[in-house]
Amino acid sequence: MSQPDGNRQLACPLCGCTEFDRHEARQDTRWGFTSHRIQMMVCQRCSYILHFYRHQSIFNFD
Repeated sequence: MSQPDGNRQLACPLCGCTEFDRHEARQDTRWGFTSHRIQMMVCQRCSYILHFYRHQSIFNFD
Protein backbone atom coordinates (compact mmCIF):
# COMPACT_ATOMS: atom_id res chain seq x y z
CA MET A 1 0.00 0.00 0.00
CA SER A 2 2.97 2.33 -0.04
CA GLN A 3 3.29 4.62 -3.00
CA PRO A 4 6.62 5.21 -4.77
CA ASP A 5 7.12 8.58 -3.03
CA GLY A 6 6.89 6.89 0.40
CA ASN A 7 3.44 8.23 1.31
CA ARG A 8 0.87 5.72 2.45
CA GLN A 9 -2.60 5.69 0.89
CA LEU A 10 -5.69 4.66 2.80
CA ALA A 11 -7.47 1.67 1.26
CA CYS A 12 -10.67 -0.09 2.28
CA PRO A 13 -9.88 -3.45 3.94
CA LEU A 14 -12.95 -5.04 2.30
CA CYS A 15 -12.90 -3.95 -1.33
CA GLY A 16 -9.54 -2.15 -1.73
CA CYS A 17 -11.11 1.14 -2.87
CA THR A 18 -9.04 4.26 -2.14
CA GLU A 19 -11.84 6.85 -2.39
CA PHE A 20 -13.56 7.90 0.85
CA ASP A 21 -16.00 10.46 2.20
CA ARG A 22 -14.83 12.08 5.46
CA HIS A 23 -17.23 12.69 8.36
CA GLU A 24 -16.78 13.80 11.97
CA ALA A 25 -18.84 12.27 14.77
CA ARG A 26 -19.01 12.01 18.55
CA GLN A 27 -19.03 8.81 20.52
CA ASP A 28 -20.07 8.76 24.16
CA THR A 29 -18.43 6.50 26.69
CA ARG A 30 -20.43 3.70 28.26
CA TRP A 31 -21.67 5.77 31.18
CA GLY A 32 -21.93 9.03 29.24
CA PHE A 33 -19.42 10.98 31.33
CA THR A 34 -17.17 11.79 28.39
CA SER A 35 -17.50 12.10 24.67
CA HIS A 36 -14.86 11.51 22.01
CA ARG A 37 -14.62 13.11 18.59
CA ILE A 38 -13.83 10.62 15.88
CA GLN A 39 -13.11 10.91 12.18
CA MET A 40 -14.98 8.45 10.00
CA MET A 41 -13.82 7.57 6.53
CA VAL A 42 -16.66 5.98 4.52
CA CYS A 43 -15.68 3.90 1.51
CA GLN A 44 -17.37 5.23 -1.63
CA ARG A 45 -17.62 1.76 -3.16
CA CYS A 46 -18.91 -0.50 -0.35
CA SER A 47 -19.75 1.98 2.49
CA TYR A 48 -17.41 0.31 4.98
CA ILE A 49 -16.60 2.77 7.79
CA LEU A 50 -13.09 3.26 9.17
CA HIS A 51 -12.92 5.04 12.55
CA PHE A 52 -9.99 7.21 13.62
CA TYR A 53 -9.53 8.75 17.06
CA ARG A 54 -7.13 11.41 18.27
CA HIS A 55 -6.91 11.41 22.06
CA GLN A 56 -8.38 14.44 23.77
CA SER A 57 -8.84 15.41 27.39
CA ILE A 58 -12.03 14.65 29.30
CA PHE A 59 -12.19 18.40 29.92
CA ASN A 60 -12.76 19.11 26.22
CA PHE A 61 -16.50 19.86 26.21
CA ASP A 62 -16.93 21.43 22.76
